[in-house]
Amino acid sequence: MALVLHAGKTNKNAFKALIAAEYSGVEVKLVENFEMGVSNKTPEFLKMNPIGKVPVLETHEGPLFESNTIARYVTRTKANNPLCGSTLIDYGHIEQWIDFASMEIDANIAKWFYPRLFGTYLPPNEEAAIAALKRALGALNTHLASNTYLVGHSVSLADIIMTCNLYLGFSQIMTKSFTSEFPHVERYFWTMVNQPNFKKILGEVKQAESVPPVASKKPAAQPKETKPKAKDELKKEAKKEVEKQPAKAEAAEEEEAPKPKPKNPLDLLPPSKMILDEWKRLYSNTKTNFREVAIKGFWDMYDPEGYSLWFCDYKYNEENTVSFVTMNKVGGFLQRMDLARKYAFGKMLVIGSEPPYKVKGLWLFRGQEIPQFVLDECYDMELYEWKKVDISDEAQKERINQMIEDCEPFEGEPLLDAKCFK
Repeated sequence: MALVLHAGKTNKNAFKALIAAEYSGVEVKLVENFEMGVSNKTPEFLKMNPIGKVPVLETHEGPLFESNTIARYVTRTKANNPLCGSTLIDYGHIEQWIDFASMEIDANIAKWFYPRLFGTYLPPNEEAAIAALKRALGALNTHLASNTYLVGHSVSLADIIMTCNLYLGFSQIMTKSFTSEFPHVERYFWTMVNQPNFKKILGEVKQAESVPPVASKKPAAQPKETKPKAKDELKKEAKKEVEKQPAKAEAAEEEEAPKPKPKNPLDLLPPSKMILDEWKRLYSNTKTNFREVAIKGFWDMYDPEGYSLWFCDYKYNEENTVSFVTMNKVGGFLQRMDLARKYAFGKMLVIGSEPPYKVKGLWLFRGQEIPQFVLDECYDMELYEWKKVDISDEAQKERINQMIEDCEPFEGEPLLDAKCFK
């Protein structure tokens, strides 16, 4: 009897067992016409899993639920399966990374991604989830710096489960600008998903291009109460309805096309001689003689009529007592500034060798004021003191040069970290 897996075709938790089956030569059939919210509510399904969660595996010995358990069962149906490791310590390390993939990677991706689609979205909770995820990815990145696979020298069950958990993040919310901080994780993920047995199940994987917006929650319109109509009134209305049919048909033909999305007010400003993307390319591509090339190029391009420069200082530096938390705080701010990428460039510095660390920044914005939509949408803005730069002041111009250049020491103190928004 073939094993039967109850789950949708795009369920990343079902992918774990399906990929394990490909490596193990085990036949696992995905049930046909599975519909989430319908199939998993039937009495037959609830007998297999009383709480209605997916996936569920049907075996000749009875059903199994929980995706990692199912993947383990499929793997162990093959004796001496190399996916399980060849020694006791290998087995222990595989189990270790499976737990890490579930508790540190999958859980924090879910806390970041799902509240944006439904449920309760709270910015502080999102920031905490992103910080925890970055910490986990940092640990994974360090391990993968000297290891092709999580355990040993070939694919194990830990790699299958880790990759499936990362799949949700890479495909839905972790953009290139986010994952570029973890190059070894990137290399690992793209290596895994392009292995034939992975690719057969996952297909072509594409990285998310943007963080999904928070779903709006407009209350549904309440239907108006209507009184029952008399029989004579219903007859009159039916007659009127027949008379209106031609008019309705004409109106349908002349129905207005959907109104175009209103333009961002910054797109309506007079054209600027400064092309922001050209500056970003110059900044990114300048590797030597930074002052002579990039800094000089910036001032040659800068248009004080079309753009404005701003310094920002974090208001609560006394709270910055843990280095990685402080850096994650800045990283979260830059993630939430993604909505302004077309109109802004920024540098954020974390300063000091010992806590409390100072956070200071420099921002270039289109227009003469900080864009209102940024102030409205990015709650971090109110955590900083903002001061418009006076470019006629040579001291302020030199401070800009130093911040763009990541000059160290900066204002007499070492840099702990420097991040760029571009």
